[in-house]
Amino acid sequence: MVSISTNSMSPNQAAGGRVALWLQSASAEVWIKFLLALLGLGLAFGAALFSTALGEAGRVWASVILASLALLMAAFVGLVTVPYLARRVAIERLRQSFHYEVTKAGVVYVLVTLVIGIAALNTGNNLLYIVVAAMLAAILVSGLVSALVLRSLELDVRLPEHVFARRPVMGRINLRNPRRFLPSFSIRVVPARREKDKKVRKRWRWEPTTFAFPLNRAPENQWVRLRDWRVRRLEVEPPAPGIFDGMIYFPYLPPGAHLTADLELLFDRRGRYREKGFGVATRFPFAFLTKTRDVALEREVLVYPEIEPPDELFEILPLVRGEWESFVRGRGSDLYRIREYMPEDSARHVDWKATAKSGSLKVREFSREDERKLCVVFDNPSAGMISAPAYERAVNLAASLAWHFSSQDAEVSFVVSGHGRITDLHEFLARLAVIEPLQDSPPGRGHQAGLPGGPGREDVLRTINLGSTGEYNVVLTARPRGSLPTALWDCSYFVFLRDDSASGA
Repeated sequence: MVSISTNSMSPNQAAGGRVALWLQSASAEVWIKFLLALLGLGLAFGAALFSTALGEAGRVWASVILASLALLMAAFVGLVTVPYLARRVAIERLRQSFHYEVTKAGVVYVLVTLVIGIAALNTGNNLLYIVVAAMLAAILVSGLVSALVLRSLELDVRLPEHVFARRPVMGRINLRNPRRFLPSFSIRVVPARREKDKKVRKRWRWEPTTFAFPLNRAPENQWVRLRDWRVRRLEVEPPAPGIFDGMIYFPYLPPGAHLTADLELLFDRRGRYREKGFGVATRFPFAFLTKTRDVALEREVLVYPEIEPPDELFEILPLVRGEWESFVRGRGSDLYRIREYMPEDSARHVDWKATAKSGSLKVREFSREDERKLCVVFDNPSAGMISAPAYERAVNLAASLAWHFSSQDAEVSFVVSGHGRITDLHEFLARLAVIEPLQDSPPGRGHQAGLPGGPGREDVLRTINLGSTGEYNVVLTARPRGSLPTALWDCSYFVFLRDDSASGA
């Protein structure tokens, strides 16, 4: 026997549940605080009235006690409840902050209103006064209606995860009207206002240091060493460029509706792009003002380098493939080539059909499937070794090579100066997206003699020991040929970065 039970909720229980949920919300807390503040101020006002009445009746002590009680209650409300309500109002104002821009139509309208107002003052004509009042009322109505149209709108901006320079991608704008009855008209989604000052600014910062005496001695021979602080002047870089400069237009947004629009994005160069916020703007109803409500919605896009094959790639790729295939030939199931027999070859690899046709002993040579490994190395040059355009071409070439070989049937890894070995392609592209030429560090810190690019240059080729990993390496470097480790020439293809173009060897 199967028993079926149903749980039905009465209207009273449903209403009680809604009330309980409302009491747990943040708005209920605000209302409770507000009502308690009114109650406290009412009690303080009543105590003050009774204190006045008792004072006139000659009961001094009772009047003093009630007056003190009224003062304490008013002070308690002012110190506890009023700051909380003020903070809530400030947060709501910040969330619903507006700024205005007067349109050309608005300027013309105001000038016409002023002219009619001056005429009404000079002539005393009641009809002109009525016309001026109506025109001023239209400006007031325009401001109120536009604020109501923008209030409570919810905005969401979705951007693609992987973006490449000079390759268009699509983002998505989601706009929602949570109101039940009031629609919105002529809504535009625009980027937030940005700082006009793009110059590099400077600021001061305190840093910990050590006070030592005498100054010209080694630390172990100094008499005094105390913790100290110093002020250092730092350069503040301008903010990252914005994501887009256009706008998305929604002519009509019904109450309770959710609309989406696609946004085409195109970035000219690699790097980090950021929007600190967005805005929803409208000129409804009379286009006198462009009213914009700021939306605190920060978005960031990391743009990878351009992977369109440059001219250097078409020259380098056949050479890299040929040397790589020569490096990986060995024993495996994939036939690499048929060649002449050598004394060290095994007899089981003899190709009898090819031997019979040619009349000389032939053997089969196979590729080593288990060792098809490749490493793309970007040896980041120091600042000044190559020009800025050549550096950007080098970064694009490294990204293009990584993108190409990642689609091959091989195990590919990546190395960038200053970072460890990685195997994820997108992580490598993310590092190339924000990479900059190396800055020389102070002498004695990580310095290795004989390295180009100045003191402090980290020798990435010796650090990661490329020659002992069993991989074939494609190294992009700006170093002179004579400074490269000799052990890498047999297992690497070098792309030498120069100002004119990249050359391989």
